[in-house]
Amino acid sequence: MRPARKSKTFDRSIVEGPINSAVWKLAWPTMLQNIIGGLQGLVDHAMVGNYVGYVGNAAIGVSWQIFLVVVVFISSLFTGMGVLVARFAGRDEPDKVNRTVYQAFLTSILLVAFVLAPIGYVAAPYLLELVNATAEVRAEALPYLRIMFVFSFGMLMFFMLGGALRSAGDAQTPLRLGVALTILNIVLNVVLIAGLGPIPAFGTQGAAMGTVISGAIIAVYALFKLFGGGWVVVFERGMSWRPDLDIIKQIFKFGLPTGIQGVAMNVGGVLLLAFIGSLAASAQAQAAYVVSYTQLFSFITWTSVGIMGATAAVAGQNLGAGQPDRTSRSVHVAAGFGLLLAGAIGSLFLVIPTHLLGIFGMEDPTVIELSVQLLRYLALSGLFVTVALAYTGGLQGTGDTKSPMYISIVSQIVIPLGLCLGFQTFSTLDAADIWLAIVLGHFTRASLSVIVFRRGKWRDIEVDIGDARPA
Repeated sequence: MRPARKSKTFDRSIVEGPINSAVWKLAWPTMLQNIIGGLQGLVDHAMVGNYVGYVGNAAIGVSWQIFLVVVVFISSLFTGMGVLVARFAGRDEPDKVNRTVYQAFLTSILLVAFVLAPIGYVAAPYLLELVNATAEVRAEALPYLRIMFVFSFGMLMFFMLGGALRSAGDAQTPLRLGVALTILNIVLNVVLIAGLGPIPAFGTQGAAMGTVISGAIIAVYALFKLFGGGWVVVFERGMSWRPDLDIIKQIFKFGLPTGIQGVAMNVGGVLLLAFIGSLAASAQAQAAYVVSYTQLFSFITWTSVGIMGATAAVAGQNLGAGQPDRTSRSVHVAAGFGLLLAGAIGSLFLVIPTHLLGIFGMEDPTVIELSVQLLRYLALSGLFVTVALAYTGGLQGTGDTKSPMYISIVSQIVIPLGLCLGFQTFSTLDAADIWLAIVLGHFTRASLSVIVFRRGKWRDIEVDIGDARPA
């Protein structure tokens, strides 16, 4: 019988030490990783814009809009995996942790090989027509999108591994992998987008090539480490390639609501853009929205998503360890950290808005006026977002993934789009009305998330997968 691979022991300070330290230990690496990953996207756009032009930027933007919807849905199974991993890590059951991650790995292979790659390759041109991309943009976007669909396993592997290690209590290894991934991606993009020596310039297509190649390199290294031992999660070489339906069912049971939530929120964002496009100064309002909301406000959402991931891990582990009161305290502590960070970033939106906008070369007076106006709303909205995501992490980490789905549909679709439709129907829709609708949607999400978590139904959610089957 082959001896078991040696793995690190679980960090018991998450379920036994000071709760503030436990939350922060997982939060800061996750927040930093999200910021670095977000900056990578900005670098990609800057390089393609310089070497290809605005058509290349449009192609990447449209492609990511499509690809993100698909990836968010498929990546939802990693949320389900994280629920199980955190619970088993809290119980100090490494065998169940390893089996759960291994089954998520096998499921990812099947989804990429038999769903994402073939369907994405065939459907790519039709999806680009669906979003009304111009012929010029479609010509640049099609090869980019097909490469991303067909060779996306490395990226999905990175997402899976980050979620697994973080849920098991190790947030620093995903951070190191994320830094390596970003550096590789930037280096490869510099070479492949513009060309270097005998390597031709691939333009927009080169950005996709850099992304998937860097993801593949990280995935190969990760598999070597998983099978070699040394991480808190390990794979045994004798593990069966046969899917374990009991584990996979639970992964999808907890993960699918998160996928539906992600798709719904992306659809809501697209529909909100339609309302912005109906304004008298639509081009200026869209520019203000893109820079202020999707770029500057991302510094709040990136850190808040990091808080959410850390909260899910700490909450799930403590519930697994039979400490629901400690679980509850961890969520309150995480929300406090989030408020401090969101407040600090939001204060910059109020104090130096024009300086922040100047980074993006904003010069049009109308765009600047609308952007400054939106940043004032977002300074308040950021407080609601970070609270909402902290409590969402608490709910998801304990296994209640359905409630955040319903809350998101109400707060991110029904409330803001309903308000915009009401303003448009019974009055004149202005940019300020849309900004207000965004804030009220975030306020609703925060309020409902706090209310649902404090009801405490998550305390009774049972999670288990049974013992390992004989080989």
